[in-house]
Amino acid sequence: MTNTKQLGFWMCLALVIGNMIGSGVFLLPASLAPYGLNSVLGWIMTALGSLLLASIFSVLSGAFPNEHGPYAYTRMAFGDLVGFVVAWGYWVAVWVGNAAVASASVSYLSNLMPWIAEIPGASIVVMLGFVWLFTAINLRGARDTGAFQIVTTVLKILPLLAVALLGTYLVVVGDERLNTQALMNHTFTWDAVTASATLTLWAFLGLESAAVASEKVINPERNIPRATLWGTLIAAMVYVVSCTVVILLIPSEQLASSNAPFADAVTPFWGSGAGHWLALFAAISGLGALSGWILVQGEMPYQMAKAGVFPKAFAKTNARGAPVVGLLVSGVLLSAVVIINGGKSMVQIFTFLLLISTSATLVMYLLCAIAALWLHAKGRLPLKGSFAVFVAISVMAAVYALWALLGAGKDAVLWGFLLLGCAIPVYYAMRWHHKSSVDKMITP
Repeated sequence: MTNTKQLGFWMCLALVIGNMIGSGVFLLPASLAPYGLNSVLGWIMTALGSLLLASIFSVLSGAFPNEHGPYAYTRMAFGDLVGFVVAWGYWVAVWVGNAAVASASVSYLSNLMPWIAEIPGASIVVMLGFVWLFTAINLRGARDTGAFQIVTTVLKILPLLAVALLGTYLVVVGDERLNTQALMNHTFTWDAVTASATLTLWAFLGLESAAVASEKVINPERNIPRATLWGTLIAAMVYVVSCTVVILLIPSEQLASSNAPFADAVTPFWGSGAGHWLALFAAISGLGALSGWILVQGEMPYQMAKAGVFPKAFAKTNARGAPVVGLLVSGVLLSAVVIINGGKSMVQIFTFLLLISTSATLVMYLLCAIAALWLHAKGRLPLKGSFAVFVAISVMAAVYALWALLGAGKDAVLWGFLLLGCAIPVYYAMRWHHKSSVDKMITP
C-alpha cells in the first residue's frame, strides 16, 4: 500500500490557503453589501479572531501531531460523546458548506458561460459534475490533491493581488470613481459589524485543514503548526485589502445583486475582457477549494470509524490510502444538498448555506479553544512558551468564537444546533451496535 504521508510543508500550506481562499472571498462582497463600511471592520475582527484560533490549532497540533484534529482534541478533553458531536457537526458542516463552494464557483463560471445561469437546471448539472470530478481526484490519493492545491492556490492569489493593486492606485490618485462618499452614508452599528464578521468567517473556515489531515502530513509536529499560522496570516492580509477595494468600486445596490463582484469591479477600468479573465481565476479558486474540502469531508468519517464510533466500512482505504467510503458517501450527501437548493439564486444559496455551515463550525472552534485550556490544566498539554500568553489567546479565541456564533442569527444557529443534535442518537446507536457485536463474539 502507498505511504499515506504524502503532504510536505508547501502542500500543507497550499491546503490551508487553498481551503480558505476559495469561493468565499470572491462572492462574499455581494452578501456583505448591505453593511457598507461595517463589513470592513467585520473583516478585521474576523482576521484577528482567526489568527487566535490558528494559534490554538498550532499549539494543539504541535503537542499532538499524530492525532486527527478537532475530533481528537475535544475527545481527549471532554470524552467520546463530545468528540463525536464535534466531529459529526464538522463533517456535516463541510459537505453542506461544499454546496456553497460549488455554487459560488459555478456562479463565476456563468460570467464566462452565460448559458449556465440561463438554462434551467444547467447550474446544478455543472456543480454535480465538479463534485464528482474532484471526488475522483481525491480517490487517487492525497498527493494528487496536494499538487492540485499548489497550482490553484498560485492562480487564485493573482487576481486578488491585481484588484488590491488597482484599489491602492485609485486611492493614491484620488480617483472620483471610488464609492467613498456613498459608503460614508452607512450608519455604523455594532450589530452590523457582528453580522458581517460572522459572514466573513466563512472565508476563514479551513484554517484547521492541515490538523484534520494530519495522518497524510510528513513531519506533522513541525509542518502543521507552521502551515496553519502562515496560511491564516496570508489569507487574512489578502482578504482585508481586496474585499475593501471591491466595496469601494461598486455601489451597494449593484453589489448586492452581483454574481461576480470582483469581475464587475475591474471591468470599468480594464474592460470586459479583464473581467472575464478575473471571473475565470475566481472560478478556478473556488474549484481548487472544493477539491481540498472534499479531501477533508472524506477524512472526518474515516477518523471516526478508526476510533470505533462510526461504521467500520468508513475506515477502509484503497491502495493509494484514500478513504473510499467516506469520500463516496460524503459526495452523495453533498450532491443531495446541491439538488435540494437548486431552485434558489446562487447568492441566496451561498448566503444561507454558509451561515448554517459556519454556525456548526463555530461550535467546534469554541470547544477546541476550551479543550486547549482543559488539557493544559490536566497536565496533558505541555507549553513551550508563556503560560499567561497561552491562557490569554485561548480565552480570547473562545470569546471570539462565541461572539461570532451569536452573530449568525437565530435561524442559522438553530439549524446548526439541529445538525449537532442529530449526532447524539447516532452516537448511542453506534455504541449499542458495538456492544451487541462484542457480546456476540464472547458468547459461547
